[in-house]
Amino acid sequence: METKQKLVVVISRGHDDERSSVAWSIANGGINNGLEVSIFLVSSAIDWVRKGAAEKARPNPEDPTIKEMIQNVFNAGCNVSVCPPCAKVRGYSEEDLVDGVKIVGSVAIHERIKEGAALLSF
Repeated sequence: METKQKLVVVISRGHDDERSSVAWSIANGGINNGLEVSIFLVSSAIDWVRKGAAEKARPNPEDPTIKEMIQNVFNAGCNVSVCPPCAKVRGYSEEDLVDGVKIVGSVAIHERIKEGAALLSF
């Protein structure tokens, strides 16, 4: 049985930066190409997974909406994690975030890197 290649995408950009759309688009491309994708959100990027925040966001009109790209990530069974201090400084708990998002430390990405995952950071 062949194991999937892994990709970790670290996103630090929020609603005000088109690079966040690029990050979600690349994560979706990885899924579409058979990679096991994990997302780790830091800084203002955690706002993407606050309930209701991505409903109409589309930093790049050439990409699908962020809501669609995030939903595709969840539909594919990807891990989506949020930096604990970044959540705390914004007053967020897991109840404030989209179902399935976990607040976990960077050990989550370190474990995947030790398993051979490639890492992209935006």
